[in-house]
Amino acid sequence: MRVGTEEPAVALLDGVVRTAPSIWTRSYARILLAGDLACAVVACETVLGIRLWFGAYIPGTEALLGLGFALAWPLSLALAGAYRKRAHGEGTEEFRAVFDGGVGLTAAVAIGAYATQTTIARSFVMAMFPLALLLTVVFRYRMRKRLHRRRSLGEYMRQVVAVGHRESVLDLVMQLRRQPHHGMTVVAACLPSDLETLDVDGVPVLGSFSNVAEVVTKVSADAVAVLACPELDGAALRRLAWGLEDARTDLFVAPALMDVAGPRISISPVAGMPLLHVEHPEFNGVKRLAKNLFDRVGAALALLVLALPMLVISALIRATSPGPALFRQVRIGKGGREFKVVKFRTMVVDAERLKTTLQRQNEFDGVLFKIRNDPRITRVGSFLRRYSLDELPQLLNVLSGEMSLVGPRPPLPDEVEQYGEDVRRRLVVKPGMTGLWQVSGRSDLSWEESVRLDLRYVENWSLFLDLQILWKTWSAVTGGEGAY
Repeated sequence: MRVGTEEPAVALLDGVVRTAPSIWTRSYARILLAGDLACAVVACETVLGIRLWFGAYIPGTEALLGLGFALAWPLSLALAGAYRKRAHGEGTEEFRAVFDGGVGLTAAVAIGAYATQTTIARSFVMAMFPLALLLTVVFRYRMRKRLHRRRSLGEYMRQVVAVGHRESVLDLVMQLRRQPHHGMTVVAACLPSDLETLDVDGVPVLGSFSNVAEVVTKVSADAVAVLACPELDGAALRRLAWGLEDARTDLFVAPALMDVAGPRISISPVAGMPLLHVEHPEFNGVKRLAKNLFDRVGAALALLVLALPMLVISALIRATSPGPALFRQVRIGKGGREFKVVKFRTMVVDAERLKTTLQRQNEFDGVLFKIRNDPRITRVGSFLRRYSLDELPQLLNVLSGEMSLVGPRPPLPDEVEQYGEDVRRRLVVKPGMTGLWQVSGRSDLSWEESVRLDLRYVENWSLFLDLQILWKTWSAVTGGEGAY
């Protein structure tokens, strides 16, 4: 809740007037409620309409029962937590709550009908509820994408005061600017009292750790983000929470362990202290077998579907530039083992020899070599790179077990030679055709950011995360941004 704000409310998400978070979240929740109800009504009417089409008799009581189930649909989602404001805009909590609510209502109706010996048309349980769940997920996804677009324009943002050391605050500022879909923007910072700094990359420093509440009131902030620092212990955080309580300002506390999230973290109360229990990532066992099976089956099916387009691409490459259609290059895989990655050739045949003459034109920081307008790239190669079509032959590497569909970017041997100890953590899993780096900016990312994303994937990998990345890869590739 914002303090001292006089911003007007808007009824629709597409409005151009900026709103206070406490106002737009209520409006957004009402839109979700109306949309969920509409999805359930559409599912009910669709099922009843199909039954009538096939000549079934539908008594009025059964039609009313279907509408009653439609009205119960948003209530069941609410009980599962689908309207919590913290679930809006990011993460899987919203969709998990929708799924839990839908399955819960389906189970309740089925069990209730069996227990009471009530006759209920099977079409409600077997068709209406699954269809309502599908429509609701699609509707929620479209609403999330619309919310992300508005946030990219600076609207529907939570105003945050960052508390911590300058380096941590600077990192948070840069991350939130690069990823506005999180819905947060840092408007002020509070640093240690002995550090004299006017601003952090344009964000004004308005106080120290001792007057955070006053700074929040001064800038009318909605939330405080406390970054890991030894000065703010448990007692200091308690006092800070008490100071923010009257204004109902949200308080976020970042643990010292970064880039670990999801099911690996749980909170265990021990001796009155909330301790974070961090499980080790699982790189072996059943999950590894499931990932390998998913990769190889997915690669085999993709090769069957894409065989003809890949033959066409090969012919175009051979027809427009001398040399083979495929390009093989040594890369480093899991555990530091070398393998030859297969790609469509997008450069002239002697591209590796010409690389030494272009080192001074390198536009990438760190150990990577990238040039936005690389003169070695052929005309067809430029198109293939823009839409990542040059990477399709890597499906053969996935099928052979050398790569995965999703994973860190496969590095070159000379890149690995420059790795520090932390960066070598990328090599504990197979490299992937796509990954967090692919859906987060591709070549537009800095070296440090690409490493961070790869390490984040390693620390939190799961089959569900792979499915999410594969889903997002489509929009990243068709947009063509960051590919050169």
